[in-house]
Amino acid sequence: MSSRDEEPEAEKSSPHKKKRREDVLRYQKDFDRVYRKGKSVGDRYVVVFCLKNNLDHNRISFLASKKVGNSVRRNRARRLMKEAMRLSGMRLPCGYDFVIIARNTIDGAKCQQVQKSLESAFRRTGVLKEVK
Repeated sequence: MSSRDEEPEAEKSSPHKKKRREDVLRYQKDFDRVYRKGKSVGDRYVVVFCLKNNLDHNRISFLASKKVGNSVRRNRARRLMKEAMRLSGMRLPCGYDFVIIARNTIDGAKCQQVQKSLESAFRRTGVLKEVK
């Protein structure tokens, strides 16, 4: 059996599902609604906005403003937040919109530090069920 035959099976058993297009918060009106009506919690490296939606799945977006730095630093900050979220093992309840914004202090932070910051912020929003 070749390694190509084994890859699809490994994907199926992975606890991390692949992000679908509808899982991403994309439209300005949705962002505005989350900012206006949602709950926000800040931590050292991130600010988390959350708001209940009427969907059976979560939508999430990772943002980094120009205050974080140039495009290289902003992209690194977004990748860092996504990886920290993936590694954290957080079990979030379905039916929420999340906007996670990087603070300028994230520049130079390690993944584990961002992970702890995300977990702390999600715990304080009140939507976090359990941490691995």
